[in-house]
Amino acid sequence: MATEKPDLISGEGGAPKHAGTVALVGRPNAGKSTLLNALLGDKVAIVSAKPQTTRNRIIGILTEGRGQIVFFDLPGVHRPMHRMNSRMMQEVRSALEEVDLVLHLVDASEPWGGGEQFLFELLEPVKPPVIGLLTKIDLVRPKQALLPLIESYQERRPGTVVLPISAPKGDGLVGLLDEIFALLPEGPPLYPEDVTTTQTERFFIAELVREKLLHRTRNELPYTTGVVVDYLEESGTLLKVDAVIYVERKSQKGIVIGKGGRMIKAVGQDARLELERLLGIKIYLELHVKVHPRWRDDVRILREMEPGAAIIDEGLWEIEGGESEE
Repeated sequence: MATEKPDLISGEGGAPKHAGTVALVGRPNAGKSTLLNALLGDKVAIVSAKPQTTRNRIIGILTEGRGQIVFFDLPGVHRPMHRMNSRMMQEVRSALEEVDLVLHLVDASEPWGGGEQFLFELLEPVKPPVIGLLTKIDLVRPKQALLPLIESYQERRPGTVVLPISAPKGDGLVGLLDEIFALLPEGPPLYPEDVTTTQTERFFIAELVREKLLHRTRNELPYTTGVVVDYLEESGTLLKVDAVIYVERKSQKGIVIGKGGRMIKAVGQDARLELERLLGIKIYLELHVKVHPRWRDDVRILREMEPGAAIIDEGLWEIEGGESEE
């Protein structure tokens, strides 16, 4: 007896399903990662009040009755100063050429400057449709102040749909998903329905450690820290992790370690507790700090910090893993 195959084409009520890729693009700290996590209802990208938190293309996948959206959370658009920053901007330009739809996030709570104008110019030649998103509207008072912002956006991009949203509050997200599905092409899902991200566990752990470090150090450190997981082994109900925090100067190493080792201990505890909650396993986490004056230009280290791709073992569903130097 033949096994009945699942219907990957028809959605609710027999309507065709839609599936495609969507780029989240904006200036640093525009709220891209916060929006991605809110739309998925799951944490796949780290969040910090500091700009340039996202350094790689983070893939988040939303599957529902209408179809599937594959989000690309891209690095914030900025002027590259190091090899690492140049790679970040290459990631943005590459994604804009291959996606089905672009979400342009603009922080509604901050004045628009030259950086925002540069982003408008960057989006001018892109072929996919663009939806403009005014983010952080919960910080805008009075709400009537949003009207001139919408008008200003549409003056720069006539005919573009502009939606005010607040990811933390959930405001406008239902309407946003309606707009996205309406613009995506019809077709079967690109990934299995239970997958929410393709990044490896090793990359996710490193990023979460970096998030906790950013939260703890706040204004004490510039954006000169990176994290690499050197060792990862699961043994029964325990996951052993050995990670290295890279800094550029000895003085920064002292900040990360803290007096009597208090800072690095607090960072490790914060990361361990959230990892245990998210991964559902006991974590033994060991952190080390290394000084490397030019780590942001070191190709080997930058490659180790790339997201890679998880292997999804489900019939024909398989994502090839990237290069590795393990």
